[in-house]
Amino acid sequence: MSEQRFGEFVAVRRHEDGHVAELVLDRPKAMNAVSTDMAHSIGAACDALTADSSVRVTVLTSSNDRAFCVGADLKERNSFTDAELVRQRPTARAAYTGVLELPMPTIAAVHGFALGGGFELALACDVIVADRTAVVGLPEVSVGVIPGGGGTQLLPRRVGAARAAELVFTARRVEAAEARELGLVDELADDDDARGAAMELAARIAANSPVGLRAAKRAMRLGHGLDLRAGLEVEDAAWRSVAFSGDRAEGVAAFNEKRTPRWPGE
Repeated sequence: MSEQRFGEFVAVRRHEDGHVAELVLDRPKAMNAVSTDMAHSIGAACDALTADSSVRVTVLTSSNDRAFCVGADLKERNSFTDAELVRQRPTARAAYTGVLELPMPTIAAVHGFALGGGFELALACDVIVADRTAVVGLPEVSVGVIPGGGGTQLLPRRVGAARAAELVFTARRVEAAEARELGLVDELADDDDARGAAMELAARIAANSPVGLRAAKRAMRLGHGLDLRAGLEVEDAAWRSVAFSGDRAEGVAAFNEKRTPRWPGE
């Protein structure tokens, strides 16, 4: 396994053949509270992952044994002037958008607290795997702001408008079992090992065509919210982008020859 650091608080680890990358939130003394420096590093790490066509799946994890991420660094925010807060906003947005716009499938491995911006980082992923230590929520209105990392848009898309409204307006924390029941997380891992379960899922996904994976994600993301006819046009465009690829040729050949595909990734 290799590791590349992005500033002091973020790392990218490459596993085995390099097709699974782990984006690690690594500010354990602050329970991964997202400071300006950390936000900048998350954005930079996402830029590097986006440019690496060899990565088929990215898993978002934490190095802290109590929290996935507790959201914005409110101690830092307390020192900001209004002008400094305005200047910091693009950096914060770039961190959340960076995760949301990663072109390969993404999995969040939630262990412990995922609150505010921490839960928004998880919501930006395609799949959320949690364990029974997980506590999630968007408490921003309790401190006089609103979810600003995509929560007001991503949560209704996941659980519906009324359920999202109740969760945002009450600012309540939701423990793992209820979070799974409400659809706030997708899978509950055994043995308090969200990371292990997420890595297993990532390995299963990474066995498939990298061209197909990225095109399928693009079709689902771009087609979401469109009427059916428009969505089918988005799907057709994505299909055409893979139909004449090397991966398609290799996948068909491997099926007929009863062997494991050797994906060219193009």
